[in-house]
Amino acid sequence: MSCSLKLQDVCISLDEKVLFEKLDLHVSHKEKVAIIGENGCGKTTLLETIAGLHTKQSGLFELFHTPIQEKKDYKPLRDLVGYLFQDSNDQFLAPIVEDDIAFSLLARSLSKLEAKKRVDMILEDFGIEHLRKKVVYNLSGGEKKLVALAGVLVCEPKLMLLDEPTNALDSKMQEKLIQILSNLDKSIIVVSHHKEFIEQFADTIYEVRDKKLVRLT
Repeated sequence: MSCSLKLQDVCISLDEKVLFEKLDLHVSHKEKVAIIGENGCGKTTLLETIAGLHTKQSGLFELFHTPIQEKKDYKPLRDLVGYLFQDSNDQFLAPIVEDDIAFSLLARSLSKLEAKKRVDMILEDFGIEHLRKKVVYNLSGGEKKLVALAGVLVCEPKLMLLDEPTNALDSKMQEKLIQILSNLDKSIIVVSHHKEFIEQFADTIYEVRDKKLVRLT
């Protein structure tokens, strides 16, 4: 079975505090994984490590069968990983919705025409065409989350990392987000406290215990 991610005997620290010791995590191609645990146990730092934003101290880290030892090893794989921040405001790179969604595409040297086609398509897929010309910071929490997710997905990553994606959303927006994510044909790792969302979404659930991941399902 093709493996999108492999962590073996990994140690991760933050501010001299050891968060994980001898952590193991394998994510198969197109598998949807949820990670739960108490606040402060390191879930977000784990996502940041997988996203190349934080460095492990020891152990094996393979992304799409490529060993990652240093940050430079991550560079050629960066476009294959999409990261959705817990706070949507941290995600935005341009003030207008359509410009923000297009930003990463243009940064990767896509033509303006091709970028516009992709933006138009994802706005339609998400049902948020009416937000095209809106200022991102004036949107509701749910609208911000959808725009942020659209900005990640428009780049067509193979692995998605989602930090509390349903946080602060009303029930209608939660249902819409669950529908979108459940239909994605990608490998996904999600950190969430939202039990109903996890049960509907995840193929596999892990819990952080004693600085390791314990598989629950």
